[in-house]
Amino acid sequence: MTNEQWKKRKDAATPRGVGVMCNFYAEHADNAELWDVEGKRYIDFASGIAVMNTGHRHPTIIAAIQEQLAHFTHTAYQIVPYGSYVELAERINHLTPGQHAKKTAFFTTGAEAVENAIKIARAATGRPAIIAFSGGFHGRTMMGMALTGKVDPYKLGFGPFPADVYHAPFPNQLHGVSIEQSMEAIQQLFKADVDPKRVAAIILEPVQGEGGFTVAPPAFMKAVRELCDQHGILMIADEIQTGFGRTGKLFAMEHYDVVPDLMTMAKSLAGGMPLSGVCGRTEIMDAPGPGGLGGTYAGNPLAVAAALAVLDVIESEQLNERANELGTQLRQHLEQARCEVPYIAEVRGLGAMIAVEFHHPETGKPDAAFAKKVQAKALEEGLLLLTCGTYGNVIRFLFPLTITPTTMSEALEILGRALRQ
Repeated sequence: MTNEQWKKRKDAATPRGVGVMCNFYAEHADNAELWDVEGKRYIDFASGIAVMNTGHRHPTIIAAIQEQLAHFTHTAYQIVPYGSYVELAERINHLTPGQHAKKTAFFTTGAEAVENAIKIARAATGRPAIIAFSGGFHGRTMMGMALTGKVDPYKLGFGPFPADVYHAPFPNQLHGVSIEQSMEAIQQLFKADVDPKRVAAIILEPVQGEGGFTVAPPAFMKAVRELCDQHGILMIADEIQTGFGRTGKLFAMEHYDVVPDLMTMAKSLAGGMPLSGVCGRTEIMDAPGPGGLGGTYAGNPLAVAAALAVLDVIESEQLNERANELGTQLRQHLEQARCEVPYIAEVRGLGAMIAVEFHHPETGKPDAAFAKKVQAKALEEGLLLLTCGTYGNVIRFLFPLTITPTTMSEALEILGRALRQ
């Protein structure tokens, strides 16, 4: 079957609402490379949207899944439990920021993790309201969409959304939003829209993913923590895209002198297997009663086995350190390109979670068209890139942290040509 033949079958069999970026179909993949059904090779700087931090088909992860396959594939943890779930919870409790007592529950998708974090926060506080931020992305479920701070394409035609969700602007110096303005906007919410005594939680991404890899300033993170403490509000760190080495630390919150009450995680947690989790303070996590949390596939044993292997790989291959090295290499490459590419407005990020934002050099306004041109040119030469940002004018880089030096150098050469051409 050719790519075009598969596309015709796809168009006839699947709805247009499942948007597909690429016009080719995957046949196999290895580490940071993948091949389509016609044999063309691509360098994968998308990683299944930040899922493959440990690369495609890492042998340690494959071996762990195969070993679990020999025992059982599913029992439903809430019916017949298994020790690997408990072992993974213990490791996550130990590895997440803070020395306080913690507990972890596992689910299947990132959106499920967010939904359950909100449930837990409401159960623990007895309050209904949630504050999120513009540019944030928290999933495609009804609550996930309500929390997400971007309308097109995620919210179009899907309302009404759950009530008692409020948004404040996220600090972004390039777009003229200061820390002070962001915090003042929350105070205005308290004055005009919601009593802080009704707010259960404030949820935020340490580095906004879909929002354009905008990094939360340390002073902002501290101010949010202080505000939460002042009003008895829980702080939820959404680490679904930032976790498991992407920012140069296992979790992005380790870059801050701030500890959240709850953390959500997914994506690279299980190296391509569907698994998510919520970790938090013991007394908060224990607020829901028995049966209040869970799901038929929540904490699937194959995915749990993969996650235990992922943690081993991150440690044994020093992927946190590798993320910093690769991020530095990419940042230097992009900064050098700024001299020749006036469309580059900013290069930003933490560790390997790097993005480049494009503005038109004459108008100074966000230029999504230029970002699309760079993306298309790179794809022609076999480099897969993702755009993001409120205006769609940002390219984010999500290569596997296991990428070889040779493949990385090849990708940067393609990127350089795409930027300049």
